[in-house]
Amino acid sequence: ITRLKCGGFVFAIRLNHVMCDAAGLIQFMSTVAEMAHGATTPSIPPVWERHLLDATEPPRVMCKHNEYDEVEEGGAAFSNNMVERAFFFGRKEFSSIHQLLPLHLRRCSTFELLTACLWRCRTVAINLNPNEEARLMCIVNVRSKFHPPLPLGYYGNGFVFPAAKATSEQLCRTPLAYAVELVKHAKASVTEEYVKSAASLMVIKGKKLKFPAHGSFLLSDIRNMGFRDVDFGWGKAEFGGAAKAVGPISFVNSAKDKKGEVGALVSICLPAPAMEIFVKELEKMLRQPYQGDEGRSNFISSAL
Repeated sequence: ITRLKCGGFVFAIRLNHVMCDAAGLIQFMSTVAEMAHGATTPSIPPVWERHLLDATEPPRVMCKHNEYDEVEEGGAAFSNNMVERAFFFGRKEFSSIHQLLPLHLRRCSTFELLTACLWRCRTVAINLNPNEEARLMCIVNVRSKFHPPLPLGYYGNGFVFPAAKATSEQLCRTPLAYAVELVKHAKASVTEEYVKSAASLMVIKGKKLKFPAHGSFLLSDIRNMGFRDVDFGWGKAEFGGAAKAVGPISFVNSAKDKKGEVGALVSICLPAPAMEIFVKELEKMLRQPYQGDEGRSNFISSAL
């Protein structure tokens, strides 16, 4: 716990991702909160049941897994001069980006829209060669993808990260709609068969299995996990979520801006020169006209 001069404090938890995912963590935190309020047993008992996610026997890779493509790592590695900035997206920002899409895509989710936008801006910023592939991995919770669904209380890792991919030239020189379609297709590809196929690939490849870091970006949306609502007896939190980006991995948190509007807060980590380009590219997308709240800046120099 870190106490702040304003009277508030930060309650930090470090997650061992081998044991559980975000849904498992929030289940654990909620159980602790229940016991802090006097409960003697969890309202949702923890369920182990790891065998439900076992690979097929024998292991069979039935789907294409772009997230584990074996590619030659090219280009220069990121320097130590890394910069992290947090970007807030509220009604104004989402409205501006939506206007870049054709009518048939304007009902896409805010996550699909935000993911496509950030992926495109980041790809421009890291300056890949035109024919190099850029990958976007998005976290998909698989609990409801099974028939029947994974049991209530399952707290282990229950997600996959399907990848959309395109050459840098395709992604950066085509309208945003192209990136949105790729993200939608990647999300829609996740089925029970896909999960079993990924598990089989892990068995077959073992420790040799890894996703290509160069040109890759992974985004996890944890806005609806409920971190802000966990009450240990101190009341609900002003902010609850991931504290910062981890290299090419960013998180979409739920947060309020200075005016009290609830929106999406995303931390991005890039080398300083690339960050300057990223900000400029993002500003271009946000220049679409919007009625109300003109002139405010929602770019924050560091992560919460």
